[in-house]
Amino acid sequence: MSELSPAAQSVLTAFGKYPLHGDHIANNLMHGALPAALRAAADQVVPKEWPTIEDYNEYEQGIAAAHIKYRNQILAIADELEAQ
Repeated sequence: MSELSPAAQSVLTAFGKYPLHGDHIANNLMHGALPAALRAAADQVVPKEWPTIEDYNEYEQGIAAAHIKYRNQILAIADELEAQ
């Protein structure tokens, strides 16, 4: 198996923190592993430590705003899964 990129490894690591065995596999997926993996993927779209949007020119602000929107949509899916 080839080495994973740091982005792919962070998603796999987040997913792997939850046991996928025993009587509650579906619960672990819905309330742990899938939301964690989605949150890790969202961090690849817009890292938590990104500079504020005001640090960019107008064009870059538009790109940053789109990335933030996509990140928020991914996080909303994770929230929805956890709420089930």
